[in-house]
Amino acid sequence: MSELHSSSDLRPKTERPGASQAAVAAQFIRDHVGYPFQTPVCGIVLGSGLGGLANHIERATRIPFSQVPGFPTATVAGHAGQLVLGTLAGRPVVLMAGRFHMYEGHDASLAAFPVRVMHALGAPVYVASNAAGGVRRTFRPGDLMVIADHLNLMFRNPLIGAVETGDERFPDMSDPYDPALQHLLHTAARTVGVTLQVGVYCGLLGPTYETPAEVRMLERLGADAVGMSTVPEVLVARAIGMRVAAVSCITNKAAGLSLEPLNHAEVMETGKAVAADFEALITQFVRLL
Repeated sequence: MSELHSSSDLRPKTERPGASQAAVAAQFIRDHVGYPFQTPVCGIVLGSGLGGLANHIERATRIPFSQVPGFPTATVAGHAGQLVLGTLAGRPVVLMAGRFHMYEGHDASLAAFPVRVMHALGAPVYVASNAAGGVRRTFRPGDLMVIADHLNLMFRNPLIGAVETGDERFPDMSDPYDPALQHLLHTAARTVGVTLQVGVYCGLLGPTYETPAEVRMLERLGADAVGMSTVPEVLVARAIGMRVAAVSCITNKAAGLSLEPLNHAEVMETGKAVAADFEALITQFVRLL
């Protein structure tokens, strides 16, 4: 019989990055911007294969993740690992070309830490993007899906522990993805001629792709798309009062819905194929904020 562990044995072994660390990182970033700092209208995180939007930032200051206090180095293909500040559609933004994933060995609080930094820089809106597998059978690779809700099957929550300064202890998740911002995404899509789907995103821990049996389970639970990110970020954003909008790029049919095996190269290729639509959508969305 295995030994039972006390609750203290299960606590994280490293300090959880929180509000005070975010303030330090934000000050570092302000000090490294090569012109008078402008408060961003939003913070944006770019998922796998969607990093091309970073090339559209004007008057850009680019800081490698490894230089930002509290940030680890990005390790996943398709994630440039840069924090980019500048203007998009004439509006100041802060953008993450890549993100941190729990499957890389990071705690949920670290995966969500960049959202705290964006908030410390003054961004009131968080815009997430990700690559996701299509669970809904009518989805096709290249579809863009506005996330209307999510399922947290990562079984991790970055808010566990002492309450951070400025956090809400029990954040309301009735509308984790702001309805007004969803409407704005649809308005932007109509303006630039991009078709959007709407659905529920399910976050799993990864890094393995799902089995066909797991995909059938997710379908019955109400998921339309599945990925390995985003949910921890959204939980922190809501706890600190940021409004959230999110878009998934459907890069492949989930396991069991296609005869083709899944691989990261396919994710990257589909991201590149839909890049122009995604970039036009987010640029117009920022213009309308």
